[in-house]
Amino acid sequence: MSLNTYMKFIAPWILPALIILFWQVFGSIGLIAKDTLPAPTDILESAFRIIETGELFTHIKVSFSRAFTGFLIGGGLGLILGVVNGVFPIADRHVDTTIQMFRNIPHLALIPLVILWLGIGEEAKIFLVSIGVFFPIYVNTYYGIISVDKGLIEMGRVYGLSGSKLLIRVIFKGALPSVLVGVRYALGIMWLTLIVAETVAADSGIGYMAMHAREFMQIDVVIVAILLYAILGKLADSAARLLESKLLKWNPSYNKS
Repeated sequence: MSLNTYMKFIAPWILPALIILFWQVFGSIGLIAKDTLPAPTDILESAFRIIETGELFTHIKVSFSRAFTGFLIGGGLGLILGVVNGVFPIADRHVDTTIQMFRNIPHLALIPLVILWLGIGEEAKIFLVSIGVFFPIYVNTYYGIISVDKGLIEMGRVYGLSGSKLLIRVIFKGALPSVLVGVRYALGIMWLTLIVAETVAADSGIGYMAMHAREFMQIDVVIVAILLYAILGKLADSAARLLESKLLKWNPSYNKS
């Protein structure tokens, strides 16, 4: 096995494997009480039990639907406003300051107000996720647009590009690395927001499953829910990194070959 293969595929998993190993050993010999932190094997048994009943996939489907819908709405609005405010100075002067003021309000602090407005249905959770992902995508898109080298823009005009062609081929492409950083950051905020929203007011989803298990002191099921959030978050981040590698092949900083 080459050193590069080891560093790329094996090295990142050594520490997690050691943590799980010691966790299992300490749980088996009684150093960690089962009612405090069940052993990994006990958690796996609970996960398989929930999978067999079909409950797990139902909750995953509900949570993913909320996260994906909120991300599309909030991320889409953030991208559009980021481009508009970055390209048009008049929009920047009239809109950006207001957005920056709202950005400093913790969106999770709005949960009581959102429940009063929208109740505990799907609208409230999607609204909170949308707010959470809006700001990182907006800020990174906006600053990515205004940071594009003015020389590249002038060169594009010299080559006959104008209007939408100049915006897409030069300005937006130059801002794309910053936009994708915003996407990765927003994906993390998305799952964090959903965790809180589903544990405060929900009757389905992974967060609801965790809160329901807590009421019956099923710590193993609570840990399954936490691990699910971690896995889904990692998969979302990996998808964003794959998107970066595909869209930024032209950028030497992202060219891994």
